[in-house]
Amino acid sequence: MNGNNIALNKLFTRNSLWKLINSKGSELYELCIQQYSLKGSNTTNKEIISSIYRYLMKEYRNEYFYKNTLLNKLLLARHSLHTTTALNEVPISKSKADFVLINGKAIVYEIKTELDSFERLDSQINDYYKAFKHVCVVTCESNYEKIRGMLKDTPVGICILTKRNTISMRKEPEDFEQKLNHTLIFKVLRKKEYENILMKHYGELPDTTQMNYYKACLEWFENIEINIAHSYMIGELRKRNIKEVEEYRGVPYELKFLVYFSSFKKKDYTKLNDFLYEHWRE
Repeated sequence: MNGNNIALNKLFTRNSLWKLINSKGSELYELCIQQYSLKGSNTTNKEIISSIYRYLMKEYRNEYFYKNTLLNKLLLARHSLHTTTALNEVPISKSKADFVLINGKAIVYEIKTELDSFERLDSQINDYYKAFKHVCVVTCESNYEKIRGMLKDTPVGICILTKRNTISMRKEPEDFEQKLNHTLIFKVLRKKEYENILMKHYGELPDTTQMNYYKACLEWFENIEINIAHSYMIGELRKRNIKEVEEYRGVPYELKFLVYFSSFKKKDYTKLNDFLYEHWRE
């Protein structure tokens, strides 16, 4: 990977996007424009970003490109923003789930791009099954035979990001609940979420000191049958969908993933639009 491609990885991040829409300037953005954008005197930032993204699509399908494609092709094209939720970088044991899609069920998508190795895949999958029942590996066509051999006798699904940049399901993920772990499911949840679960199941919350409260909540959670606890978790995670749905619909394809996970408010969408339709000045 050369230095310019590292710049591309850094450009498509929340921190970089916030700087751009808040007019704080970005040497990183300027570097990427010089390297990857066919800009002209009347070029808007929207056109520039589109040009840079086309380079990703053709020459450098990095993790952001995979994640953005998954969000666009699976959540936005097949489901509804009102009923389906995506999560990013979810800590589970010693791993982080790249992308989780929650609808009627939750599927963890572990991304292995053309640039990645499969060295940690077994341990990552093992960790994901401690909190979720469905896991799917997403990789490229050239990795398919290798990954098919690795996963042929497992419940893990396989998706391919094709050369035409579509998502092809080659092996459906199967339900696997044997490794579910109360503690790791609980740790995925925020305080309000596990309190909602305990209130729903028990009708009350632990009456204890602030110091012992978390431990008491976990003990109560551990007494819920594991499949019911998992179902409760899915119900709470599904509520983490974006609120400004109409504003989000107008976000360009190239930035859908970034904006989805940036907790934008209405004023932020206005700033984004102002930036996108502003003309670039060298």
